[in-house]
Amino acid sequence: MKWCRFQSGKTAACGIIKGETVVEVDGSPFESYTETRKIFPLEAVKLLVPVIPPTFYAAGLNYREHATVIAKKRGEEPTFPTQADVGYRANNALIAHNEPIVIPKDASELVQYEGELVAVIGKRCRRVSEDRALDYVFGYTIGNDVSERTWQRNDRTLWRAKNTDTFKPMGPWIVTGLYPDDLHVTIRLNEGIVGEYDVGSAIFGVRQLISRMSQYLTLHPGDILWMGTDGNTENMEDGDVVEVEISEIGVLRNPVIRER
Repeated sequence: MKWCRFQSGKTAACGIIKGETVVEVDGSPFESYTETRKIFPLEAVKLLVPVIPPTFYAAGLNYREHATVIAKKRGEEPTFPTQADVGYRANNALIAHNEPIVIPKDASELVQYEGELVAVIGKRCRRVSEDRALDYVFGYTIGNDVSERTWQRNDRTLWRAKNTDTFKPMGPWIVTGLYPDDLHVTIRLNEGIVGEYDVGSAIFGVRQLISRMSQYLTLHPGDILWMGTDGNTENMEDGDVVEVEISEIGVLRNPVIRER
């Protein structure tokens, strides 16, 4: 099933995408819902961020090639995490499919994409085993973890390097019934492929991260977990268009604008 949040006129609602249409629903995908008789052409609605999370989690360095590239740029030997760790991101940074990524005028040239799988929690989760962890996932969407590398290196925290307004495109919808390790990520900059990787090559998969997190944190319906990216990342410039495609989900596309 393919779930979205959408806007038609001034009204925002949850919906189920069926072919080229959206069926509006009453209720929540995380609780109970009923389909209404309100049906819209998909091309006629504005897709919104598919979920506003109670808590926004993100894995750190979670792919070996990406960790190696980052270390090389710093003139260091790569080190890989020995346990599944997560950080936090801010909801203010979320934007939807087709909305612009806005680079602040005082940002350096090192503003880069990171195409990632996003797991959406479907029910309350506390102290679950790895074997059961995927039972608590509602579905999956796509994220672009935009990062300002100079700020990332020099600030004491990631407060602006990762959380500046518009730095977290997510969407276009949530797809249920997928197995994460089967998915493939393709990243394009101005229609040229600049990165590809298999989600299953992660150092720690969705099962491991959710299980470890749940030993200490209660996860709630609508919480999201961004899984990290792999490979090298390139700078984005004013006028660029970045796309993140994940097999069986779709394409997240966003133009890039630099403030003047």
